[in-house]
Amino acid sequence: MGWLEAAILGIVQGLTEFLPISSSAHLRITAALAGWGDPGAAFTAVTQIGTELAVVIYFAGKIGRILRAWFFSLYRSDYRHHPDARLGWLIIVGSIPIVVLGLLLKDQIHSVFRDLRLTALVLIVFGILLWIADRYGRQERDLDHLTVPHGLGFGFAQAMALIPGVSRSGGTITAGRLLGYRRADAAEYAFLLAVPAVMGSGIYELREIGNGDSPAWGPTILATVVAFAVGYAVIAWLMAYIKRHSFTPFVLYRIALGVLLLVLVFTGALDPQAGPNI
Repeated sequence: MGWLEAAILGIVQGLTEFLPISSSAHLRITAALAGWGDPGAAFTAVTQIGTELAVVIYFAGKIGRILRAWFFSLYRSDYRHHPDARLGWLIIVGSIPIVVLGLLLKDQIHSVFRDLRLTALVLIVFGILLWIADRYGRQERDLDHLTVPHGLGFGFAQAMALIPGVSRSGGTITAGRLLGYRRADAAEYAFLLAVPAVMGSGIYELREIGNGDSPAWGPTILATVVAFAVGYAVIAWLMAYIKRHSFTPFVLYRIALGVLLLVLVFTGALDPQAGPNI
């Protein structure tokens, strides 16, 4: 992987990680259309560390309060029912599904899940689900209404993003909207929930960087830094946007991209396994 390729993929990662359009799908599609090798699940996971650092900085005050309250709740009874402490425990609960499924499906994540036909299909299907959830979901709950079953529901939706095309934020926001959470609250929990899962996945995949067919350390670090800078700007824009607008533009984009990808694959213009090696 060259430096220019890494920079472009870092920009793509930063632009698409927090929008409900799937960053892993866009990294996969960008590489395939450009004639590059599939950047691979390890590269994707490591560059996502950059975007999650953007989350940590953007929500630093909120995360600091959650960590403080959660820590105190371990040994102080007066903090056991503190809203921030509850949210900390529910982030842990919501992280369980993706950890379990990520380990169980590790081989599929690096192989069959990266087929472009599957990517196109889930872009369309989960786009439609997002539209239904956003159109008909009630907007009456905030994060104070979060429960263990709801946290697990968010968590299983996040775990679906192990398949490129689902979108971690899109799947989690869809679940939140179906459960009646406001757009901003569903998005905020989606971003917070992603931090331990993505950081854990990225750290786990660090051992693959520079080995075998995986990209070298230099380009991977560049892509991660670029993803951080772009991702921070996207978070700020999205949190302001969803307070006044629906997710419909993202739904239409997902469907159009999925259809285009299917056309390219089934007309033979694009190999569904394009770029299997770095």
